[in-house]
Amino acid sequence: MGNSTSDLTDTETASELNNTQGGIVLYGLPLSPNTQRVLAVLIEKGLKYEFKKVNFMESEHKSRQYLEGLQPFGLFPVLIDDNGFRIYESRAICRYLEEKYKGKGTELIPTKDLKTRYLFEQAVNIEAFNFDPAASGIIREKFVKKVLGRGEPDESKIAQFREELASKLNVYEKILSKQPYMAGQVYTLADLFHLPCAALLIKMGDGDLIEAKPNVKNWWEKISSRSSWKTVEKMML
Repeated sequence: MGNSTSDLTDTETASELNNTQGGIVLYGLPLSPNTQRVLAVLIEKGLKYEFKKVNFMESEHKSRQYLEGLQPFGLFPVLIDDNGFRIYESRAICRYLEEKYKGKGTELIPTKDLKTRYLFEQAVNIEAFNFDPAASGIIREKFVKKVLGRGEPDESKIAQFREELASKLNVYEKILSKQPYMAGQVYTLADLFHLPCAALLIKMGDGDLIEAKPNVKNWWEKISSRSSWKTVEKMML
């Protein structure tokens, strides 16, 4: 797709950070689940983009030029569109890309009718408010603490988050016994949004939560085998 990868430099000014020279630019970190979410959408849509890696270890995302020019909270990812429009928050970026580039690649937000659209909205909220809190809790304890040097994981918290996630996935099992994807019959952002955190859970040894439920397992195997996600996984290496 003619995409490129480069590093964010310390000398770039706030105005230069927003100058995309007519192309899509994504600022982020390959190991960041939120960045991976946006990368998967860019690839599903078949869009050309430049990926600028943020130097996390040097706290580049906390620099004045980053805070003033890209993301005032000092987080990532951030996307600058080809017209200079800047947007952050991964799920918002994904929705923006889908709606702006609707006619390209995979349709990720269904528009067939009102019912279909709001079953999609329901599924997106299931991921955000039922799956993500517990999954992110496990990830914070087992992965983020290690990366940031914040001590050992709290096993009691991990057990609590695992119990919570297992309970939520019991409901997923029922939903997915009636339909192949979270929003119905087709793959959408509601499925894609799960990919980064679920993949990380599996890598950390918590895949049993998914493997234990046949319908959830079948759904996971379908969405994680998509070529777009396989491409993102290669970028993490």
